[in-house]
Amino acid sequence: MILAREAGEQNEMDEIANNSFMPAACMKGSVDDFYREMAKEEAHFKKLFSEAHSKGTKLKFVASYNEGKATVGLQHIDPKHDLYNLYGKDNVVLFYTDRYSEQPLVVKGAGAGADVTASGVFADIIRAARM
Repeated sequence: MILAREAGEQNEMDEIANNSFMPAACMKGSVDDFYREMAKEEAHFKKLFSEAHSKGTKLKFVASYNEGKATVGLQHIDPKHDLYNLYGKDNVVLFYTDRYSEQPLVVKGAGAGADVTASGVFADIIRAARM
């Protein structure tokens, strides 16, 4: 949504298709309920991993925006794909445009990670408190 808005779109969260890989039971209740349900769903997650492994792919959580439609979800990524070798907090954006229709323009680099994100949220809270 952030990148779509930066591109001038006015998308809202409910307009983004979320192809969730999470079992519905994990998404109800408290944080403690979440962890309790996650433990029960180990077979589900092992199956996701095994399916990807058997196809020679990796599982990556991917967001895309194309012709006004935004989607997020887990995808099987094959070794030839630009997303295959992302690790840890790496981020990549692939731009498919009129000039880059066959092979995308790739922008790759370190993402914020937990520490930098927490610092940014804390700074936002302090800034809001001073207003």
